[in-house]
Amino acid sequence: MKKKVADFIGKHALLSREGLHLVALSGGADSVALLLILKDLGYRIEAAHCNFHLRGEESNRDEEFAKNLCQKQGIPFHVIHFDTKEYADLHRVSIEMAARVLRYGYFSQLRQDIGAEKVCVAHHRDDAVETLLMNLMRGSGIHGLTGIRACNGEIVRPLLAVSRQEIEEYLHSIGQDYVTDSTNLVDEFVRNKMRLNVLPLLEQINPSVTENLCKTARYMQEAEKVVDAVMDQKKSELIESVADTEMVSIQSLLQLPSPELFLHEWLAEKGFNTTQIEQLTEHLEGVSGRVFETQDHTLLIDRDKLVLAPRKEPMKSLRIPEEGRYRLDELLCLDVKGTKNISISKSDDCITIDKAKVKFPLTVRPIENGDDFIPFGMTGRKLVSDYLTDRKCSIFEKQRQLVLTDIEGQFIWLVGKRIDNRVSVTEQTKEVLQITLVRT
Repeated sequence: MKKKVADFIGKHALLSREGLHLVALSGGADSVALLLILKDLGYRIEAAHCNFHLRGEESNRDEEFAKNLCQKQGIPFHVIHFDTKEYADLHRVSIEMAARVLRYGYFSQLRQDIGAEKVCVAHHRDDAVETLLMNLMRGSGIHGLTGIRACNGEIVRPLLAVSRQEIEEYLHSIGQDYVTDSTNLVDEFVRNKMRLNVLPLLEQINPSVTENLCKTARYMQEAEKVVDAVMDQKKSELIESVADTEMVSIQSLLQLPSPELFLHEWLAEKGFNTTQIEQLTEHLEGVSGRVFETQDHTLLIDRDKLVLAPRKEPMKSLRIPEEGRYRLDELLCLDVKGTKNISISKSDDCITIDKAKVKFPLTVRPIENGDDFIPFGMTGRKLVSDYLTDRKCSIFEKQRQLVLTDIEGQFIWLVGKRIDNRVSVTEQTKEVLQITLVRT
C-alpha cells in the first residue's frame, strides 16, 4: 500500500521532501490512511479539519477523533467551524457546493499562513471512477472524462493509485480505526447512488470495470493534451483581440474540422453552456444580430464575425465644468485644455476645436436615439446611428459609444471617431480647445 502511494507521488512529482504539506483530515478511512502513510513515508505534514455542523453530534465526534489522532501521532492540528447552511442560504447554492467552497477556501488560506507547499486530499481511484461516470451521465466533453487529476494547482491527490477496499484493508492491517459519515451510507445523493448502487451492478457485469474506467480516464487525459495544444494554436490564429473584445471570423471558423469544439473551448470558460454553444453552431450562417448572453459576457453574430465582449453597465453622463482631467471609467480619462497653439490634431483620440464655438459646461454621455451631427468635412447632417453603421461598428461598439456636447446641446465630438464640422478650427480661430482621450 505505502509503496503504491510512494510510487504514485514520485511518478507525478506531487510532493517535495523538503517542504511542509497540509493534509485535509475528515476522520474517515481515506483521510486517516493518507495522513498515516505520508507520515510513515517521512513527509513533513500538518492536518486541517473542517467542522461543517451539518450532522449534529456526529460532526463534533469527527472533530474530536481527528484531534486525538493527531495528538497521538504528534502531528500539528488545525480546525475551523462553519455555519454551512447559513452560507448556502446566503449565496443560494446547495449544501454540497457551500461545503466545497468553504473547505477549499480555508485550505488555501491556511496553506499560505503556515507556509505549506501543497494541500493533500484523500480522493482515491473509486472517487475518480465515480466522477467520470457522473460527468458522462450529465453529458460531458473530453475534459469531463479525464476523471480526477493527481495535481490541480496547490491541491494534490496521492491516493488516486489505490482503491477504497485497499485503503480499508490497510487500516485494518495496522489496527487503525476511523469514523464513518452516516450520510455516506444512504443513497440520497447522486454520488452515493453511484457508489452504493451503480458501481456494484457494473462490477457484476465486469469485475474489472473500475480498473478499465481508470484506463479510459488516462487515455482521455492524453487525448486532452493533444486537443488543448491544437485548440491553443487555433485560438491564437482565429481570435482577434481589440481592448476587451474578442472577434472570430465565421468563414475561418467554418473551415475547421469541428467548429463546435472550437466554440466550446473558447466560450465554455466564459460561462456559455452546452445548449447555447449548440444553438450558436446552428446559427453561424444565419441572420446577423443574434445575441447569446451569460452573466458576465455577451456574444453577437455580427455579419461575418462573432464578437465576444464582457457585459458592462452603460456609462452615466459626466459633466465637465471647466478645463482639467476627468475620469470616465477605470480605463479612460478625458483631458480638456485650452491653447493658443493653432494646430490640428490628426489622432482619433485627440481633437482640436475652436474654443470660441463651445460653451462650458460640457457633457460626455452615451449616444441617444435621434442624435445627429455634421461630420467634419461634410455639410449635411447625419444620424449618429447611421454613421456608426456605415463604419461597420458592432452593437457593442454602438452601446459603448460616447458623444461630447456643450451646455447648449451643440454636438462637439463623436468620441474617438469624428468631430462636428461646426466646431472645427478655421483661419479665424484665435484659441484652440484640445480634448484628449487618455487610456490608463
